[in-house]
Amino acid sequence: MKIILASNNKNKIREVKEILGDINIDIISMKDAGVDMDIEENGSTFEENALIKAREVMKITKCITMADDSGLEIDYLHKEPGIYSARFMGHDTPYDIKNRALIDKLQGVEGKDRSARFVAVIAVVFPDGKEIVTRGTMEGTIAYEPCGTNGFGYDPILFLPEYNKCSAQLSSEEKNKISHRGKALRMMKEKLIMAEEN
Repeated sequence: MKIILASNNKNKIREVKEILGDINIDIISMKDAGVDMDIEENGSTFEENALIKAREVMKITKCITMADDSGLEIDYLHKEPGIYSARFMGHDTPYDIKNRALIDKLQGVEGKDRSARFVAVIAVVFPDGKEIVTRGTMEGTIAYEPCGTNGFGYDPILFLPEYNKCSAQLSSEEKNKISHRGKALRMMKEKLIMAEEN
């Protein structure tokens, strides 16, 4: 099975390939599929945005297409930055600046009131119109200071109490086992295996 991944994010592509590596699926990036387009993500949920991306790329490639939409929800900030996680403070703003800004917004907020999670939604759209959507979360709290150098994006500020580490302090193997994207992809893997058998 060949699947176009509606992304050119090298970190995301690597994660998807690592997690789906044990089933017979060939994951191809948008760039490798010859698709160069900016897709306007104007949905109001992670699910809507993932489906928008997958549908647009599938229309061009006529191939099975997978897309994800993911982000950080901070309960104290009414689940912001949420679907705007990548666009928060502008696409080109470095994540160390974004991370510091979010920590600053929680100044004086303590304990469980710092609750937050990573959310990942995976959508797969088939040329025959069939669509599959899965969602995974990784619960934690916002750290008081960034920690760790692994991972990317907001990984240095999501603290995972059961590991006593930030997401960016986990190895990629540890992270794939418990991450929001790992959970959503493993659910999707089961559904793809079932879809292939049917």
